[in-house]
Amino acid sequence: MGSNIKVGEIMVKNVITIEKGKGIKDAAMLMAHHNIGSVVVVEGKKAIGILTERDIVRKAVKEGDIEKKVEDIMSTPIIVIKPDNSIEEAAKAMKENKVKRLVVIDDEENLVGIIAEDDIIKILPSLVDLIEEKAYAYRQEG
Repeated sequence: MGSNIKVGEIMVKNVITIEKGKGIKDAAMLMAHHNIGSVVVVEGKKAIGILTERDIVRKAVKEGDIEKKVEDIMSTPIIVIKPDNSIEEAAKAMKENKVKRLVVIDDEENLVGIIAEDDIIKILPSLVDLIEEKAYAYRQEG
C-alpha cells in the first residue's frame, strides 16, 4: 500500500551546488553559509557528485590536505531518482545504496532537486494518518 506521494512533491528544489574545479574550502564556506551538510557538485547543469561535511573531514582534513578540489573527494557515482518516483522508491534506494540523499534529475539528466532522509521523515506523521484511514476504510468494506 503506497502513499502516492511523489519525490517531486517534497524534494528541495533550490539545490546548493558547486562547480567542479572549486576548492573544498569554497564548498565548506558554502555549506556553512547555507547551514547545510552537503552540496551537489556540477559540471554545467549536470550533477556529477555530492560532497558532504563527512567527505571533507574524512578525505581531506584527516589527511591534512585541505587544498584539494571538490572532485577529488566528492562521492561518486551519485544515486539519482526522478521527480515522478514515489517516496517509497526513494526510501528503498537510500536504504539499498546506504546513502542519506538522492539527487533528483529530469529526463535530460539535468539537476532539478535533492531529497534527503529528513525530507521523508518530516512527512511520516501524515503517511501514518493516511495508512490508518485506508486500513479503516478497508475494514469497513470487509
